[in-house]
Amino acid sequence: MSLFDILKLNEELNLLEEQTMSENFWNDSKNSKKVLSRIKQLKYKCTEYNKIKTEINDLIELSELANMESDIEVAKEIIKNTKKLENNFAKLQLQTLLSGKYDSNNAIVTIHPGAGGTESQDWAEMLYRMYSRWANKNNYEVKELDYLEGEEAGLKSVTFEIIGDNAYGYIKCEKGVHRLVRISPFDSGGRRHTSFASVEVLPEITDDIEIEINPDDLRVDTYRASGAGGQHINKTSSAVRITHIPTNTVVACQSERSQIQNRETAMRMLKSKLLDLKEKEQKEKIEDLKGEQKDIAWGSQIRSYVFCPYTMVKDHRTNYEVGNVEAVMNGEIDDFLESYLKMKL
Repeated sequence: MSLFDILKLNEELNLLEEQTMSENFWNDSKNSKKVLSRIKQLKYKCTEYNKIKTEINDLIELSELANMESDIEVAKEIIKNTKKLENNFAKLQLQTLLSGKYDSNNAIVTIHPGAGGTESQDWAEMLYRMYSRWANKNNYEVKELDYLEGEEAGLKSVTFEIIGDNAYGYIKCEKGVHRLVRISPFDSGGRRHTSFASVEVLPEITDDIEIEINPDDLRVDTYRASGAGGQHINKTSSAVRITHIPTNTVVACQSERSQIQNRETAMRMLKSKLLDLKEKEQKEKIEDLKGEQKDIAWGSQIRSYVFCPYTMVKDHRTNYEVGNVEAVMNGEIDDFLESYLKMKL
């Protein structure tokens, strides 16, 4: 099946809508939620396809009219509508690229600085700010799950969730090592520094995906939350760290007000990581989920951000680059995401 076979999409949509009419459909909340989510995706694609098809037919008729009457104003209208149609088509094309198994899910993102102390910790925080601004501009919600402050500036690690339709499908493009070149504000000598930070991206695992976890395999630790949180920070031992002993997988959450809520969130994070391991071991699809694991150092970066001696941001996988590094750091990364998605066709 092609990525956009309108007949197949309409056929699937009709079958799913028939399911919703079933007498027992609402008895299974997990399945009904999954079906309704898929219906929403299919309706969007089908509606946009039909709208573009209508616009193309209208343009054809308008072009014929312009040729018959040699009307300059009609010709200007055709050019204007053609540009609008190109934009709508590009958006629909991008939607067809988000066809992965987990692309529609929320995304769990973790950022770790590389070697270099304060400089790389500051770079990790800059990336966190960049993704937060990108998410806000695209109407996604950002929920901080765990944050460990740097000793002087920046952060030692942060885990956050990007919530919204296709969040994972878009932000999965960012997994890998990111390199910064700039005059360090922490160097009294004003020398140029190169810093690295790694970005890990996993899909949030929804309730309909079963991951068996033996409670005996878990070690659960509680501690007082730290960092820039609400009034509850440091007052109670509400933060939770869970270690899956057989795989030595560790997750932590301190974003919620209660220990119970933090444990539930941490368990969702653990399920995402264990699914990642399962995909790697059994299906060898780790590249689709987590990306190749490399050292957070020179030669392994997926993208470089250069502030000095010139300004440039370049993605080494697609060779797409821009000169406005400030705009990128303010969240303007859509072109990088789109170029990566299109490369995977």
